Amino acid sequence: MVSVQIIINIFRQRPTGLFFEAAKKRNVAVIARVPLASGLLTGKLAPSSTFADDDHRKFNRHGEAFDVGETFSGVPYEVGLAAVERIRPLVPGGATMAQLALRWLLMFEPVTVAIPGARNAAQARANASAADLPWLSDADMAALKAIYDEDIKPHVHQRW
Repeated sequence: MVSVQIIINIFRQRPTGLFFEAAKKRNVAVIARVPLASGLLTGKLAPSSTFADDDHRKFNRHGEAFDVGETFSGVPYEVGLAAVERIRPLVPGGATMAQLALRWLLMFEPVTVAIPGARNAAQARANASAADLPWLSDADMAALKAIYDEDIKPHVHQRW
């Protein structure tokens, strides 16, 4: 099987269209990179969050060192934080925002695996358990698409 790694997440939805159609047609597996948008989609970041000097989230927000899309999926930090607050009510009881974001990815047939980071074993187990969450409802998928369309799309969709 052939695979491709791409940045895809709730804040980078453009590949769910033509790219996913082409991948499915050609039997290409999609490996989701940056599935948590550099931590934005964990729901743990805030306007007051700070980052170490060697953390790309501190120095690459505008693409100073490498492609801007690697940091917060290209979304302006404050815009991403506001969108996260719109997503927060959609998180199922007993789940985390990160698990919701990972479950969203697995709703798409071409996505075979996501590669989120984890700082410890508990985070790795929590990330893996996202696959055990129930499928997201059509209403939740539509709500996540609307948040993307209204808040995120104007900042990133035309870029990648």
